[in-house]
Amino acid sequence: MNVQVVNGGATSLEQSNGPSQAVPASPPGLSRATALVFAIACGLSVANVYFAHPLLDAIAHDFAIAPASVGIVVTVTQIGYALGLFFIVPLGDLFDRRKLIAGQAILSAIALSAVGVAPNAAVLLASLAVVGLLAVVVQVLVAFAADLAEPSQRGRAVGTVTSGVILGILLARFASGVVADFAGWRWVYLVSAALTLVMASVLYLILPRHAAERPRTSYPRLLGSVLLLFAQEPLLRVRAVLAMLIFASFNVLWAPLVLPLSAPPFSLSHTEIGLFGLAGVAGALGARWTGGLVDRGRGQLVTGLSLLLMTAAWLPIAFMGMSLWLLVAGIVMLDLAIQAVHVTNQSLIFARRPDARSRLVGGYMIFYSIGSALGSIASTMAYGAMGWGGVCQLGAGIGLLALLFWALTLRVGK
Repeated sequence: MNVQVVNGGATSLEQSNGPSQAVPASPPGLSRATALVFAIACGLSVANVYFAHPLLDAIAHDFAIAPASVGIVVTVTQIGYALGLFFIVPLGDLFDRRKLIAGQAILSAIALSAVGVAPNAAVLLASLAVVGLLAVVVQVLVAFAADLAEPSQRGRAVGTVTSGVILGILLARFASGVVADFAGWRWVYLVSAALTLVMASVLYLILPRHAAERPRTSYPRLLGSVLLLFAQEPLLRVRAVLAMLIFASFNVLWAPLVLPLSAPPFSLSHTEIGLFGLAGVAGALGARWTGGLVDRGRGQLVTGLSLLLMTAAWLPIAFMGMSLWLLVAGIVMLDLAIQAVHVTNQSLIFARRPDARSRLVGGYMIFYSIGSALGSIASTMAYGAMGWGGVCQLGAGIGLLALLFWALTLRVGK
């Protein structure tokens, strides 16, 4: 039995389960073309989780859901996503990721079709939960990219692929608004189902057949090892909590935003509301250089400055009634800050345990999903009770809490 000590005594899963499969002496590298394919696939997959944001008013109208409760549409998707992160993403450390990714994409297309034809709210919510469950293919792709990249370029590779994720989130709102205005909200999901089937075929044909190190273990033990990683890696615990806080802040903005913008005095269309998502493209552009800074050991500096920017973003957002340009400025600030922290988090935790990247990202992203779900439902409740001012107070409070937590945990991982 081979015993390998990793990161100061934390042992890999393979120690108790026999030798792992043979692996290449070094990663084969991640070409620009392959990274681009990964980014496009991630963008389309994550878009399925965020299509609903500018459609909440239309969905609420069709299914008679109260505005204060419509955040449940986003919340059930995030709950499904959290379950997928725990039960599906770790399989990337056990099975052929190429087949796993293509299979998830095919099943996602079926679930998206079910959303598009849902006859009632119960079927809609159940189908959206399955969409969220399968959308975790994004994290399998990110872990795959980290495996393929050279160690000195891993942060930049993660940043490139994450740029696709960010663009998918942002363009999802614009695309869903345009389609909804022309054909109705149901066609947003039906069109995405067709595109997802095409993506499944492309991915299966062109994803590299890279033999990553895989533990020989049972599925229950694999899931248990996710919890073990949290016990062994303090850095994972810290970065997971930060993920929960930053994505709670993200959804505090985006979940209820359609409600004031679609009502007087703005009375914007779905297409016009979706355009605000494009303001966050700065976040996508920032993700790549963030990875480069992490590669140079500036991860804590990036985190602190980004959390400060995230908190400050709520000031212009709070005064959007004076000018929608203030909302645009706040969106740029918030998205840039959140994605910078997200890329930094993933780059740092991937460096800790190369043998368990799928499990690491799965565990980390569970907290992302928890934060997203809580932020969505809390923000629509705050809007129903206190209006837009209450939403902004909630977002700023989360930012201050994240800053305090980061300051108290600066020494973790050094």
